[in-house]
Amino acid sequence: MAPKFKEGDAVVAFSGKWVSWVHTVVAYSAFIGALVVGLSLHYHKIVQNEYYGYPQEWFPSVSSTIGDRYPERAVFQFFIAMTSGPRFVLVFLWYVLTARPNTTLPKVVAGVGLFRTLSCGGWTYVTSTDDHGWHDIFMISYLVATLPWTLGCLALSSNNPKAVKYRKILAGSFFGTLVPLIYYFIQHKVHKVPGAYTTYAFLEWALILFDVGFDAVTALDFDGFELIIRDAKGSSRGKSQQLADVVLEKGKNKPIGTVLGSEIKWAEALEAAADVYNAYVFWTMLTSLGLTVWYFPLWHMGISGYEVMVMCTVSPFVLVNASMRSFVIKNVRLVHLLSLAGLLAYLVKTPELRLFCVAFGVSMSCLAWSATWYAERSQQHRLESRVLAWSIGLIVSSVAKFAFWTNNPIWPIMHAENGGWNKSGLLLAIVAILRSTRTVTDNRGGVELANRRKTSPFLASLGLAGLFFGMHSLLSDSSTMILWVWEGFPVRGPIAANGVLTIAAMGVGVLIGIFFQGVSSWAYLFLSGVGAFILTTYHNWFGYMGALLLATNLMAIATPLVTSAVRHGPVTFGLGFSMYNIMVLAHVWVVAYAFVPGGPLMREHTDWVMMATVIFLAAGIYALPGAGNMIKRRPRSSKITSSRYSTYYTYVLVLVELVALAISFLRFPTNDYVPYHRDDKVVTAGIWTIHFSLDNDMWSSERRMRDLIKELEIDVIGLLESDLQRIIMGNRDTTQYLAEDLGMYVDYGPGPNKHTWGSALLSKFPIVNSTHHLLPSPVGELAPAIHATLDAYGELIDAVVFHSGQEEDPEDRRLQSEYLAKLMRESPRPLILLSYLVIKPNEGNYHTYVGGKSGMKDIDPSDWDRWCEYILYKGIRRSGYARVSRSTITDTELQVGKFVVGQPESSNEQVHEDQVPEGLRFPSMFRGQGRRDHRYHVFGEPRYFV
Repeated sequence: MAPKFKEGDAVVAFSGKWVSWVHTVVAYSAFIGALVVGLSLHYHKIVQNEYYGYPQEWFPSVSSTIGDRYPERAVFQFFIAMTSGPRFVLVFLWYVLTARPNTTLPKVVAGVGLFRTLSCGGWTYVTSTDDHGWHDIFMISYLVATLPWTLGCLALSSNNPKAVKYRKILAGSFFGTLVPLIYYFIQHKVHKVPGAYTTYAFLEWALILFDVGFDAVTALDFDGFELIIRDAKGSSRGKSQQLADVVLEKGKNKPIGTVLGSEIKWAEALEAAADVYNAYVFWTMLTSLGLTVWYFPLWHMGISGYEVMVMCTVSPFVLVNASMRSFVIKNVRLVHLLSLAGLLAYLVKTPELRLFCVAFGVSMSCLAWSATWYAERSQQHRLESRVLAWSIGLIVSSVAKFAFWTNNPIWPIMHAENGGWNKSGLLLAIVAILRSTRTVTDNRGGVELANRRKTSPFLASLGLAGLFFGMHSLLSDSSTMILWVWEGFPVRGPIAANGVLTIAAMGVGVLIGIFFQGVSSWAYLFLSGVGAFILTTYHNWFGYMGALLLATNLMAIATPLVTSAVRHGPVTFGLGFSMYNIMVLAHVWVVAYAFVPGGPLMREHTDWVMMATVIFLAAGIYALPGAGNMIKRRPRSSKITSSRYSTYYTYVLVLVELVALAISFLRFPTNDYVPYHRDDKVVTAGIWTIHFSLDNDMWSSERRMRDLIKELEIDVIGLLESDLQRIIMGNRDTTQYLAEDLGMYVDYGPGPNKHTWGSALLSKFPIVNSTHHLLPSPVGELAPAIHATLDAYGELIDAVVFHSGQEEDPEDRRLQSEYLAKLMRESPRPLILLSYLVIKPNEGNYHTYVGGKSGMKDIDPSDWDRWCEYILYKGIRRSGYARVSRSTITDTELQVGKFVVGQPESSNEQVHEDQVPEGLRFPSMFRGQGRRDHRYHVFGEPRYFV
């Protein structure tokens, strides 16, 4: 049958630019229409937020405008539904315009565009009232997808100067607006500044204008399209140059050209992903070693002998022997599989045996990775790819801990009951090893060394040690350096949710190593030294800038240092891990000086440890190949360039960074917390020594602590022995999980660079101000304290969390008692002390803490059976007191007191629970046998006072 229309005929023909214009007009109509209706009908309601209303806040945010009120919501949803048709066509036309043979990027960008469109529908039609969780998931997915959509469209733009110009302006404006947007959101949410939300609202509306405007620029590109469909200018047949073409033309031999222009081969992409996951497993096991070793000196209160297990990392010394080296390299898959004993260790219930399994797994993993690097020495591109995977594996580990509140979900201290993903992690590890090790490495062809410069393997090993230690101690958790610079309230620096910035800096460092040359220079060392100095010396945001600088440079130098170690022979890895172990011990000695031989020499000298790290890195840089150590390449037909391999690792890295960004959005604090008994104006306060969040059986104990704190309805709690941000404790932070799950503000207390065992404060009430103190400790361990002012039901009250020195240091404890008594006496507000005092009631320093010197009263003077934990108070009515058994969570009970705000101090006369109002009573579930082995003990029940 003859065609109905001749070639060139069109039943309906219109320019493709109208798709863009219709999309733009309808999308703007949705937002502007909702805004006009909202301002007309519900002005005062939509400018009201949780803290302020009109006139402090006088312009509504996007979310309040398009939210749940009728008819604004209906107007918005009606026009968004109309937008969906042009939107899908716009994405399709963009793909038609940019698609070219043997390129994958247009497909990826089109997929992201579709995903963005569906996500928009998700947060539009599932409001926060309908389902807050899914609304946030859709919204965050949309925002995260905006980055690859914007960058992808820029890369694929036709060589149209006007379109490129507008895209750059709108994209730059969009991302530039995010900085002040986040700033004013924090001003509103954290600092509660009047009017800050109005400024935030204007910036939020600006994002809408820029976002829709960015897609409107496609009108300039689609002007060459006619529907139904005749490609009038041949744009879809590749006649016009893309911006990516210009980049490729200028840098076709550079890595960036490969990233933009290469076609994805899924087999190679899967191999890159397997390499990265295999590296993640390495970092998982290495970071778990110190944690499982720490359990034993913790319970022995001194050196236990199990500390020798840290030396299991020196297994690469085996490679010095030629026969053993050959055997390991030929059977590297087997060695990797044997290393999974470290992941299987969670099945072993006995702590000693679990430690042995972890140590064996770590020794095999260190051996396997060292052998893998050494085996690839003749193929520079493959060696660099392995090191890239290893570096990105650390980022994956940090992101996993970011998502799981500083716990790695496949650590051997995790299991299903406390949030572990051990089975899934183990299964993926087996698959990753089988995929990652399937290529047999040989040493023919590739590269060979000529004119080897005579440098010592020991210098190269020092570089490795500095790299390993720096990455492990500072970068294995995204919040470690944040807590180094934390100074309390009001917030003047980064918080845990800002850990995404640390992760981003690590990613930038990896990209520098991929795309730029010359990082292996003395300039690198200078930047690292500057970063280390700023981090160690300064606090708040400026100190954190040093942290980001150090993170970037550590990741950038990883590939040169490891490849240099390979060229110096296998002994370098054994020496490197040995020196790394010495650094780990020094890193512990600075705080554990009271329990270890020679400890006083290293007391409080984190600065020495940082200096040694930089010096070790300098030694490694000195050992790098210079001009006299040239690399001579031999041609090989099967050779795949380093840039080609780097492409897949770049994609994996970008994906990981986007996941981190989404996690940051989900974890940002809401700061809308409510106390348990606000109608009765009750403050339930507790003190608990949590033994570094490892229970009696070597399991992570955060969730069990969470359950007890929630069931006792505690509003304010002091946690002691809470500083876990060291290698031996896994670089963790229990307070993040507790604060976010229980809905509490948190002051972490003196940071890990303050050399204490930690004190932290969690509060349902806003923390107006907090100050950290290190009390006099001329002989023994440092005594940390937090002095915080809380806004409790509109009245300011003080809370002090304090851990005194050891029993063996009486002079320290005397000086500390005088310091704290003065601090409490000078406070003009009601005050509650949550403390660990190491005294007997009515003896010695007790009379300094209680009585005229401090102005404080004991919560129960008749309780004679105390030694460590005490709750004291002044200027507030105490109504109840309870002691709750610890079960197997820790070695110390939980003490709890109830106080009534706005009422004066009462007598010590006790009354029966029947005479106490319901809101002032302790939960009955802990009477008798209690729950989960927690019960009221010592007295068998709570005590109440007139």
